[in-house]
This record gives sequence, C-alpha cells and structure tokens, in this order.
Amino acid sequence: MNQKKVENILIRDLNFNSVAINKLRIFHDEILLFNKRYNLISKNTEGDIWYRHILDSAQLIKYIDFSNNDSLADLGSGAGLPGIVLSIFNDNEKFHVKLYDKSNVKCEFLNKVVKKLDIKAKIINGLINQQNIDSKYVICRAFRKLDHILGISREIIKVNHKLIILKGKNALKEINELPEKVKYRYELNKSITNEESKIIIFDIKKDTK
Repeated sequence: MNQKKVENILIRDLNFNSVAINKLRIFHDEILLFNKRYNLISKNTEGDIWYRHILDSAQLIKYIDFSNNDSLADLGSGAGLPGIVLSIFNDNEKFHVKLYDKSNVKCEFLNKVVKKLDIKAKIINGLINQQNIDSKYVICRAFRKLDHILGISREIIKVNHKLIILKGKNALKEINELPEKVKYRYELNKSITNEESKIIIFDIKKDTK
C-alpha cells in the first residue's frame, strides 16, 4: 500500500490531523536517513515503511485514551515504532509517552527525532529490568516473547496497567505455551495491516494486599 493510501486511512479512520501527518512524513525520512548507517529497521521493509511500520504502529491508538493525564511506556522502542507514532498523535500535554531502549544508537536516533518534531516524549536508555515503570499503558512491538513480556509486567511494573502487544502469526502459539502461573485474561484483536498478526491486550491488576 502506498503512502497516499496510508495517509488517507490515518486521517479518515484514526483521526490523525494534517500537522501529525506532516510530522510522520519527516519521521519516515529520518528513519531512511539513519538506516543508511545503522539498522533501525530491516532493509527489505524500507520501501514500505508507511504500511509495514507507521500504520501498523498507529492502529494502537484505538486502545489508548489520550484524554486522561496518564502515561504510556513503549518497551524496546527501537526506531520509535510505535512510541514516536503515538507521540505524534498525542496532543495532550499532560499525557506522557516514555520510550525505553537499551541501545545507545537507537536512543540517539529517538532523541534526535523528538527534538526535530517537537513532540512530548521522554527517552530512557538502559535495561528494562533496571527501570521503575509506572505507566497505565505498556506497549510492545517486535520486542520479546510473550512469556518474557508478562514477566516484566509482573515483576517490574508496580501499578495496574493495560499491556498492549503487537504480535505476528505466532501470537496464539505463544499464548497457549504460557505457564499456568502467568496466564491472564486477554483480548485478541486483528491487525489492520496483516491478517495473520494480532494485537493482544492484557488488563493487569496488581495485588494490592
């Protein structure tokens, strides 16, 4: 799907405004420029960034309420997918987006993009298990296997949160392979960019006893 068609979907179905679309264009170009030196995304997806990466990330706005004064944590943000895309959409100054990544190079890119686009996002460079995460929304895309992500949710994130995970064709397989002790109720939604991909949503309630 070409750029124009993706832009139409972003505007018509996901309520991105013209300012956000322009920032996405700049973001797209920055990814390509940086990708010449470092591997932010796979080289074979460079020609389809709008569909494979931007729209894939943008669809998550349907599961996030940006009107409240909450925060969102993007684990393993990498090239800012989906964190930067969601930051571009967000126009609530009191809603905070936090991008976590252990790679110095990727955090360098994220910092550059955040400044260039003048968007509200905080970059946290370091290992996830060394962080203190207290966000209401926790999102992951191309991060780690499901059992590992749920381990992070259980052991590191100390508040009630909605865990939103973009997964490929092995989503159900990973769910079925979870140990009984880490199984939670979940919601499974279809991805709009790939019929085999899924969006898994866990509503995690922490033990307050």
